[in-house]
Amino acid sequence: MSDALEKAKELVDQATKITVLTGAGISTDSGIPDFRGPNGIWTKNPEAEKASNIHYYMTDPEIRKRNWSLRSSGELWPNVEPNEGHYALAHLEKRGLLHILVTQNVDGLHQMAGNNPGNVVEIHGTVKEAMCLECDWRDDIEKVLERVRQGDEDPHCSCGGLLKTATVSFGQNLFPGDIDRMFEAALSCDLLLAIGTSLQVFPVAEMVPTAVNNGAKAVIVNGEPTVMDQLAEIVVIGELSKVLPEIVTL
Repeated sequence: MSDALEKAKELVDQATKITVLTGAGISTDSGIPDFRGPNGIWTKNPEAEKASNIHYYMTDPEIRKRNWSLRSSGELWPNVEPNEGHYALAHLEKRGLLHILVTQNVDGLHQMAGNNPGNVVEIHGTVKEAMCLECDWRDDIEKVLERVRQGDEDPHCSCGGLLKTATVSFGQNLFPGDIDRMFEAALSCDLLLAIGTSLQVFPVAEMVPTAVNNGAKAVIVNGEPTVMDQLAEIVVIGELSKVLPEIVTL
């Protein structure tokens, strides 16, 4: 075990209340590509990026139809399973050390790995559910996808409103209460573990300086350096599905 891994593990073992922040990097080993990289979802399919902008989504039915078609076929979000990094964080919760897990991901893999849904803040929503843009309807996305497979190309809610995945698109506000939970988690922990995130997307990235300025220590685990490495007690660079189990397992 490298010196950085040993130091990170030591900090985890000494902590009593750990807040975790995860980004896209933790899910790449599950086969989910990032968005803007060479093989990213948006790089390969610019229409998918347009569908992630609420203005285009609401005003262009062809973008909606194409997006629903890709989702119903599994081409846009294939069936994936948690990797060892996700299971490591579920283990951290079993140890009684995890306070709150804030994720920028919308894939639901933390819950699939065993994290208590009540302890997970999906700050950008989830692709596992659909919602109406007019009323408060929200349910399992499979109910909508089945309608698409049966020929409903541009599904609407019974109230007449547009349906979309329960994710936060560009141009939409974060879901009520999630920002409060996110910052409460940063302020109330004694260790912040930032995993697989470039820490360039705000307000989520603000969790690191918020925690550090409040007296917590920060550990950053990522595939490459981040813009906030100088705030961390230790930085671990490596393949997340391999290094995380070493850091959080007794």
